[in-house]
Order: sequence, then C-alpha cells, then structure tokens
Amino acid sequence: MSVEVPAGLTELLKGYTLEVLKRRPADLLEFSVQYFTCLREQRSSSRASSSRSPVTRGVAFDQDSAPTDSSEEEEEEDDFPEDFTFKAPPPSKCNRRVSVCAEAYNPDEDEGDESRVVHPKTDEQRQRLQEACRDILLFKTLEQDQFAEVLDSMFEVLVKPNECIINQGDDGDNFYVIERGVFDIVIQKDGVSRCVGCYDNKGSFGELALMYNTPRAATIRATQEGALWALDRATFHRLIVKNNAKKRKMYESFIESVPLLKSLQLSERMKIVDVVGMKTFSDGQQIIRQGDSADCFYVVESGEVRIMIRSKTQAGQRSQEEVEVARCSRGQYFGELALVTNKPRAASVYAAGETKCLVITVQAFERLLGSCKEILKRNIQQYEQQLLALFGSSVDLKH
Repeated sequence: MSVEVPAGLTELLKGYTLEVLKRRPADLLEFSVQYFTCLREQRSSSRASSSRSPVTRGVAFDQDSAPTDSSEEEEEEDDFPEDFTFKAPPPSKCNRRVSVCAEAYNPDEDEGDESRVVHPKTDEQRQRLQEACRDILLFKTLEQDQFAEVLDSMFEVLVKPNECIINQGDDGDNFYVIERGVFDIVIQKDGVSRCVGCYDNKGSFGELALMYNTPRAATIRATQEGALWALDRATFHRLIVKNNAKKRKMYESFIESVPLLKSLQLSERMKIVDVVGMKTFSDGQQIIRQGDSADCFYVVESGEVRIMIRSKTQAGQRSQEEVEVARCSRGQYFGELALVTNKPRAASVYAAGETKCLVITVQAFERLLGSCKEILKRNIQQYEQQLLALFGSSVDLKH
C-alpha cells in the first residue's frame, strides 16, 4: 500500500530526533511537549512580524509569547527551522528560578560570562565548608584553582525542621552539599508520597536537575535543624558541568565497553559518567582491605589488581597469610559484593603495577545501578564456587 508522506514531516522529525539524541531528556514526553510548543510559538511570532525576515535559528522560551492560531499552522506545510537551541534568560542569583523549559547548556559553545561569584566567609566557615566538600565526588575531578573557586562561590543555608529544600517537579536552582542534619528523600507518585531514603549528616543532592535541565526528581525535607552549602546554577554549569563534559568524552567509550553496564539504558550510562571519580594507585598499594565497611566499588580503567583473601583456620580464626584468588584487568570490576550483601569487604585488593580505577559511590550505585543488582547477585554464587574450590569450606563470601 502506498502512503504519501506529508510535506515537512521528515524535516520536522529529523530536527526533533537530533534534539532528543543531543539532550537525552529523562522525561521524553515532557520534553516533546516543550519542544513542539516552542516551535509553534516561534512560528506564530515570525508570522506576526511585518516583514518576512529569515527565522532566527533558535527557540527562545518566553513566558509572554502570544498563543498560536492553529488555523494558520494548517495553511503552511513547511516552515520548520533547520536547527534549534533552547535558550532562556539567565536565572537570578538571589531568587529561585521561574519555570524554564528544557534549557540547554552546551559546554563546547560556552564562551560565557566568566565573572566570579564570591560569598565572603570567615576562616571557621571555610574550614567547615572544606570538610563538608572533602568527599563530594563531583568535586574530585576539579583542578585545585577550580575547587577553590567553587568554595568561594558557595553560600551557607541554615534549615529548620520540616523545611523543604527542594520540591519534586520544581526547576533546579542550586546544588547542595550537606554539612550537618538529616534530610528525607520523598517521592510522590500517583498522589501518594513515600520516603525512599535519607541523607544523614553527609552527602550532596540536586545535581541531576542542573546537569540535565530536568525538573527535580524528588522532594528533600529536613527532619531537624541543619546546615547546607549551596552552589548557584550558573557557577555549577561553568565549573562543574563544563569540566564534566571534558571528562565525559574520556569516559563514554570506556563505560560502554564494561559488560556489567551494558544492561543499563543509554541515559543511565551517561549519568554514571557524570558521577564517577578516577583514582590512581601505585604498584602494591592497597585499594580495599578485607573486613572494612563498603562505601564504593571500582572498575579497572587501566592496569591490573590482585584479589587477596585470608581464609579461616580450623579454629575458625582468620589466617594472617593472604592468598591470591583472582585478578581484574581493564573493564572488570570489584568491590561490588559488599554493596549488594551489606556485609564487610570479603577480600583485600592490591594494585599490580600502576593502576587507574573508576570509583562509583554507594549513593550512585543505589540511585543509578539498581537494574544491575540481579546480575551482581548471580555473580555471588559463581565467586563462592571458585573460592570453595581453593579453600574448601573455610571461606564464606557473605561473612
């Protein structure tokens, strides 16, 4: 059966598809509504002009745009612009942002406003801030001068019990680092709110809405008095997102080659790129110690690691002598079992030569790698069988 393709459809879908692939929206339906609404508003605005000048290649999100006359749209078959970039007025650094649709940030095209925002701090405040930011993964890839500028730009936020720091569905304005306090993570679905986790006196939140220009995915509510350090959206983009864009190019192809991560969707793998850290270990350096609690797991980027374990003696005590049970090389991962079983580390790991590893924290693991847990659980049985062949009944990975 012959079907005639309407004029302009191919070009319309081509532009839309390119935007989807470039921006990788978390909510495709919401992005589609925003995209075609803005296209309609631009076309309506161009028709209202007294002269038929060339259409500017870009869609500006303007809350005061006039509504489009749908009857006029039907008369024109094809005046679809060849290219789109979503733009919005810069947010106020003092107030929360008004609604912005799919605002884009392209680091490669950012020649931007390099003006620095500095919030003065006492020596005591800066010391507290440095301590709070010490283990924040997003900051670990920054150069020393970039990290210093981040600290200069952050400002203190004191919170009261039951105060909502961010609300699900709102646009992102700040990235937050926790200095002290307990904060519930609340998600509303089908009209029902439920607490899915909490931050207990450490951690950070709010980065995903800024990185991907999507609404807040959850509500963060203080359960007691606390203190946060906030970084405004513009500075976050300029220092964190731009730096992560460079890191993304380095890590993207490697992440795609890791068998475990192939089960994730493309958007999930891209989010991992933004939250992983990189650590370098010298020959013989201990990466994991048997018996320690687990806070992350590792993927070998280059080099090799040795997996060592102390077996139990007949008296039930751990032997002091470590035996090598396996090695991991590029693309292989280790340290994940303790995260899955919530048990102490079952083995020690040492670098064999200079080794680089990607580091994925337990918070990122729980948020982004949930779909991998079943694969990891299946691996536990395989590991136990391998160790039983070496040590008999003297080893138990679960303990």
